[in-house]
Amino acid sequence: MGEINWLSLVIAAILPSVLGFAWYSPMLFGKAWMDSIGMTEEKARSANMPLIMGISLVLAFFLAFFLIANVNGAGQEGQYDTFKHGALHGGFLGLLVVVPTFISNGLFEQKSWKNMIINVAYWTVTLALMGGVLDAMNHWSGEGVG
Repeated sequence: MGEINWLSLVIAAILPSVLGFAWYSPMLFGKAWMDSIGMTEEKARSANMPLIMGISLVLAFFLAFFLIANVNGAGQEGQYDTFKHGALHGGFLGLLVVVPTFISNGLFEQKSWKNMIINVAYWTVTLALMGGVLDAMNHWSGEGVG
């Protein structure tokens, strides 16, 4: 895989939080999401946000490490080192991993379709953006292959 651009991992790890602030805000899907799980403003304010955000950031960093190997491996160098290529990989990961797991869990947890769709769409878009950033900012030379 070559040298890792660490800045790309930091940006990719921050993306879920940045997009989440917008996605789950009242201007987009926040009100519908809160209604779908019975969340109140009061309950939301009582959460330990530093702990939640800290753990989420660490987990997003792990996810970025997985994604960089997925979008920037052998045979994917040169013309494939683009935002579009990485976003395609991230989007497929959303469709082929996030959709089945979130929908399956949501059905057993008896979540509403509204809740499942909001969350699945968020993670699919997030993974596409993360993959795009990682692929555009990392270039594998392909040395030693063949």
